[in-house]
Amino acid sequence: MQTHYPVIIVGGGQAGLALSYLLKQNNIDHLIFEKHKIGHAWRNERWNSFCLVTPNWQCRLPGFPYAGPDPTGFMAKEEIVSYLEAYARSFNPPIREGVTVLKVSSSGTQFAVATSIGDYTADQVAIATGGYHIPKIPPIAAQLPRELQQIHSVQYKNPQDLPDEVLIVGTGQSGCQIAEDLHLAGKTVHLVTGSAPRAPRRYRGKDVVEWLERMGYYDLPIDQHPQKEMVRHKTNHYVTGRDGGRDIDLRRFAQQGMHLYGRLQSITGQTLHFGNDLKQNLDQADATVVRIQRNIDKFIADNNITAPPEAHYQPIWEPELEPSSLNLQETNIGAVIWATGFRFNFSWIDLPVFNELGEPLHDRGVTAVDGLYFLGLPWLYTWGSGRFSGIARDAEYLATQITARLLVPASA
Repeated sequence: MQTHYPVIIVGGGQAGLALSYLLKQNNIDHLIFEKHKIGHAWRNERWNSFCLVTPNWQCRLPGFPYAGPDPTGFMAKEEIVSYLEAYARSFNPPIREGVTVLKVSSSGTQFAVATSIGDYTADQVAIATGGYHIPKIPPIAAQLPRELQQIHSVQYKNPQDLPDEVLIVGTGQSGCQIAEDLHLAGKTVHLVTGSAPRAPRRYRGKDVVEWLERMGYYDLPIDQHPQKEMVRHKTNHYVTGRDGGRDIDLRRFAQQGMHLYGRLQSITGQTLHFGNDLKQNLDQADATVVRIQRNIDKFIADNNITAPPEAHYQPIWEPELEPSSLNLQETNIGAVIWATGFRFNFSWIDLPVFNELGEPLHDRGVTAVDGLYFLGLPWLYTWGSGRFSGIARDAEYLATQITARLLVPASA
């Protein structure tokens, strides 16, 4: 059995498959190790009503752009899985599913790759496992009553699995979309807000994604971004592709009976205490909406584009009194969902390519260890780096780097 390959890719999601497609186009022998099955995260780590928040036309895997009947729609979970499976069938990647990579380390001039099916070596290794590894649950969760059901957003599947009253902590994409899912199902939702921004779904006759695409936002590399590498730590804008796509406006939810709170600060017995920042959190999220709208207005004016006029967003609800506390027993809350994100886990990579926080150090996916690469991370190079929209650009760049290195004599 062959145990040495010019290139080994760890991870068989969209990033690993994209790179495999390009390496195969270049006739470069390689192997993918996938811990589960193709599409695992989309199939098993998303809730039942999950769908993309970017339009289908932005799905541009190398050699396999979206060609379905609804380019302006938003693929549901099952459709995303089918899209990935169809992509794999289109070029038959050399993938070993159900194989865990236990360790990647240096072995002289090669890499040693220890797996659950044996040891391998490679001249080059690409880590394409994404950035959502370990669910983050804050330490304060341990102060909640032991009998209270607690789950992370990655474990949420559908409203029927939860009691009638649910507390959600976090207003990033997952927190807001799960809150909407429970709200539409008739559950009483208590939502603890944070500083996450939000985006409008449509403005002046187009999906905002189309405007941002035309404005070049998705081509902006991280080294030209005003926030530079700090943008990698920013929470994504919340919006939804559900039912054809729409805004998520927490103020509207509040009008309809959802309970909103400021940041969770402490817990005393059955009582949760919140900061006095609910209005601030809502205002900041809406300020992002208006800023996007103004940028689109300027682009339209600067380029003499004909587009229907539209007013900027105006708040439709204001909190009259910010709630400072919440008693779990009095409200009959039966479950808490922590929509508090993820952290990296690259502990299995025994190579000096990480900072003190365990984050990969790289330049557009290329590390200081010759022949080791990362692909599929948020803002690896652009906004789309961890998404279907931008993975092709990053994969093409790394495929070029990999190919060039293979052509250089070992003594060079």
